[in-house]
Amino acid sequence: MRVLVCGGAGYIGSNMTAMLAAEGHEPIVFDDLSKGHRSAVQKAEFIQGNLADYDLLVSTLTQRDVEAVMHFAAFIEVAESVELPLKYYRNNLCCTENLLSAMETAGVGKLVFSSTAAVYGVPKDVPITEDSPTEPINPYGQTKLAVEKMCRYQSRAGKLAYASLRYFNACGAGNNATLGEDHRPESHLIPLIIRAAMGKRDDIKIYGADYDTLDGTCVRDYIHIDDLCRAHLLALDKLDQSCELICNLGNERGHSVREVIETVKKVSGKDFKVVETDRRAGDPPILTADATRAKDELGWKIDKPELEEMVSTAWKWHNDNPDGYPD
Repeated sequence: MRVLVCGGAGYIGSNMTAMLAAEGHEPIVFDDLSKGHRSAVQKAEFIQGNLADYDLLVSTLTQRDVEAVMHFAAFIEVAESVELPLKYYRNNLCCTENLLSAMETAGVGKLVFSSTAAVYGVPKDVPITEDSPTEPINPYGQTKLAVEKMCRYQSRAGKLAYASLRYFNACGAGNNATLGEDHRPESHLIPLIIRAAMGKRDDIKIYGADYDTLDGTCVRDYIHIDDLCRAHLLALDKLDQSCELICNLGNERGHSVREVIETVKKVSGKDFKVVETDRRAGDPPILTADATRAKDELGWKIDKPELEEMVSTAWKWHNDNPDGYPD
């Protein structure tokens, strides 16, 4: 299948592009490089463009006979979304409306959408199921939920078959540890801890050590990027049978901040300074997924469930690329 991968130069998008190619699909990357890296695209066709460019989207979709779209081209920084909400509504929501309009014009009716567990906000119960209340507490989560609703109405109008995949914490380096995380600035826990282990940070901070968890630190659900991308392939196949699909993608196991820190120390053989500081507003004690639906409806299974393997692939990539991607 010929698949347009929007945001295909980013962390998840580049790993998805590599897996699509490895499985015999023909990925075409569409990215403005505001967050992604050209060198992460490897051998796939690359088009530099922004989702606000309707004419470029329509011509790309039609001239290349695109059959499906995977959409990863969102801004993802929660704190920034609170400070700059319009930036997030413009990119995450308005640009996605533009993409859906271009798809409708071009007659492309399949979409796999990169959503997030942030749509749930602060859940009352864990593990979180897809039927849990969706009450996002920041503009990032709000924009993702708004896109899901937009897709649902477009689907019920008979113009779209879509899968919305709600990620928990994607991590690790995929494609045999050749494609890793290089956000600028970096906000994800595992690469931040790895930078501390590499001596590129003075310390790693624990925001709150007095939660009602086993060791007092927040617990999160981490999923290896290869497992995450595999679910997208299965969802793409499922769109031949289903017009609407919403699935959580998580490991169904929680790991505390302190546990992640100790795992990085074990994998790296390095020690580094850890500083305990105040809680951050809005951080729930525990966020873990119930991924039963993905397993039942997609036939998805998790091949890399162990935190140590996730950290090991990330550690290898960061050591092979100490300054990140060259561009």
